[in-house]
Amino acid sequence: MTTSLVRMPGIGLEAFARAGGMHPELVLRLVRLGLLEPMGGPGGDLRFPPAQLVLLGRIERLHAGLALNYASLGVVLDLLDRIERLEDALRHRP
Repeated sequence: MTTSLVRMPGIGLEAFARAGGMHPELVLRLVRLGLLEPMGGPGGDLRFPPAQLVLLGRIERLHAGLALNYASLGVVLDLLDRIERLEDALRHRP
């Protein structure tokens, strides 16, 4: 019997949570709230693009720094992204 190792894209749940300094259950909660968007993996395993670690750090800073609950962070993140797009449009305006 031969087995080949295939490198899967993204970071597994345990490694992602560890890299972000969070418990895997909290990462799953953030996924359920729609704050993180994992990729599907084999057998339904959650895998995360490395860029999601930046978002995870942003979520944690907003939660700790502004004492916002995780459920409200979706609105705050959307507003911050919108502000960033508007500022970018103003910078590139003739």
